[in-house]
Amino acid sequence: MTLRRLLVLVDGQPTCTSRVRVAAQLAKDHGAHLIGIAPIDLVDVPVLLHSAATLKDLLALAKDALHDQAEQATDRFREQCHRAQVEQVSTIVDESAVISSLVRHAHCSDLAVLSQADPARSDHANAKALVEATILHSARPTLVVPYTGSFSGTFERVLVAWDDSREATRAISDSLPLLQRAREVTLIGWDEHPDDEPIEPRLRAIQAWLTAHCVAADTRAETSSIDIADAMLSRAVDFGTDLIVMGAYGHPRLSELVLGGATRGVLASMTIPVLMSH
Repeated sequence: MTLRRLLVLVDGQPTCTSRVRVAAQLAKDHGAHLIGIAPIDLVDVPVLLHSAATLKDLLALAKDALHDQAEQATDRFREQCHRAQVEQVSTIVDESAVISSLVRHAHCSDLAVLSQADPARSDHANAKALVEATILHSARPTLVVPYTGSFSGTFERVLVAWDDSREATRAISDSLPLLQRAREVTLIGWDEHPDDEPIEPRLRAIQAWLTAHCVAADTRAETSSIDIADAMLSRAVDFGTDLIVMGAYGHPRLSELVLGGATRGVLASMTIPVLMSH
């Protein structure tokens, strides 16, 4: 796999500048085309439009206002990409609900870049749902950038969480272009249950696969007295990691698919970018 088309959400949120910075650097490093998408969701009607005389007037005003906001966001995106000297840039203003728009366009991209939901913001629940739905329903990997902190988008030290699952296999395959450029790659797995097959032989097996793809990786088989999400984030700090690669796990709940506990835990507490594949 190569990174040739990258998708990044552009909007008026404070986190947009950081996520675009990461996406722009990735585009430069990989010679990729960077697409900024600005979905327009008419459900999110601005409060300032309450004075409209009729519902028809309200919807017309809302559509115009949201188009203006989207165009302003794409203008800022283009300017930031110009300053970053990204050569191939385009924008999409899409009159669709945000989640469905992102998932649909992510299917035509190699990687989607989003931001972690900021728990201090009033729209935290919607932002969290957006990230989770994109990870679960997109057939492509999602790179999530923390809502706070500064990140370059060039990943030198990568931590890969490995448990021999389908999701972890997708994640390590999807991240191969990044792993091949990294200076240090660490494969880490946890022996969670005494009766399970030891993780170390499985780590060596995937290490051999990476070697065949020109990635030199170290392996670490560990146990932990804390939950896996906290153990993973703790190890990332210990190793000076600047990217975590992991599978995103989902399970059915009534009529919907929801993220597993470890995946939700990482998304809630991450302090460095995380690439997830489901």
